Amino acid sequence: MHAGFGITVEATDGTARAGTLATWHGSVPTPLFMPVATLASVKGVDIGRVAETGAGMILANTYHLHLRPGEEIVAEGGGLARFMGWNGPTLTDSGGFQVFSLAKQVKVTEEGAFFRSHIDGSAIDLTPERAIHIQERLGADVAMQLDEVVALPADRERVDAAMRRSLRWAERCLAARTRPDQAMFGIVQGGLDGDLRQESAEALRALPFEGFAVGGLSVGEGPEAMGEALRATTPHLPVDKPRYLMGVGQPQDIVNAVAAGIDMFDCVLPTRCGRNSLVYTFAGQVRLRNACHATDQRPLEEGCPCLACRHSRSYIRHLFMAGEMLGPVLASIHNLTFYQRLVARLRAAIVAGEFAVVAADLLPRFTTVGE
Repeated sequence: MHAGFGITVEATDGTARAGTLATWHGSVPTPLFMPVATLASVKGVDIGRVAETGAGMILANTYHLHLRPGEEIVAEGGGLARFMGWNGPTLTDSGGFQVFSLAKQVKVTEEGAFFRSHIDGSAIDLTPERAIHIQERLGADVAMQLDEVVALPADRERVDAAMRRSLRWAERCLAARTRPDQAMFGIVQGGLDGDLRQESAEALRALPFEGFAVGGLSVGEGPEAMGEALRATTPHLPVDKPRYLMGVGQPQDIVNAVAAGIDMFDCVLPTRCGRNSLVYTFAGQVRLRNACHATDQRPLEEGCPCLACRHSRSYIRHLFMAGEMLGPVLASIHNLTFYQRLVARLRAAIVAGEFAVVAADLLPRFTTVGE
């Protein structure tokens, strides 16, 4: 474990955990949700407002920042946090998922991923060593190993091969690291196969990573399959290191993943849904374009402290219907705040020994429309 980084688990309730993640740029309570600032920007929300939502840590993306503006410009700006004006910890995704989902003419070999930029078609070689070099220049508190992502469903042979290649790349990523002030997480792969997930987790935990992520989910499988994959994985991860579920997800997914022992999350849904007039509340989803909100003078959610909830549903709906950019901004701020309130509520429930009761109360709400 690098000095200055680590998790302290302060309470457990079943397999759910509440703790504190210490980094070089401050400590944050867990479970924690990281807003996604893909290009060093949380879409539509300035960094001060992001802080006001209660966020403690932010994620940015290696693939996108390498393409624009380039890691050298970020480094010249003082590193990712200073470049974007963020006073707190940051994490960079290695870019493996973006190669899988965005890049053109991708060819994956044992050496690395070779592809063309989705922006200008330029050729890029992303090896494990280069992924770490880029992330070290970006300077986030946490860097991720480069892994091979497979779309699900996929046959076992394909998933097995990608899992084993990811393990080999994990060792190369560790060998390439040079910064003493940057933690690195290994990424568990194995698709929906519990045996492969276990094998991947057990192999990774033998390596000197500071934390572990569960990758290769939220790529086409349903929530039940995701839950089974998590339950097959987390028992084989160290209890004294942080656990991160990448790219997830819906509020019900977060509740279920916390129940399985996950500490960290990220997802684009709060701002993506906000831009499309869907907001989350503890009573369910609210679709602001629906006519029933045209004269509704209630806030998006009673008791929510966010900037958006100073206004009525009627007003925010009007902004969307009129094409005013303030509508998506306010809805995004509310959703980001909701996600922080959700993980705070789950943390409080774990500390109080009431997680099962709180989860049972919340889950049915998140699968309904709260109109």
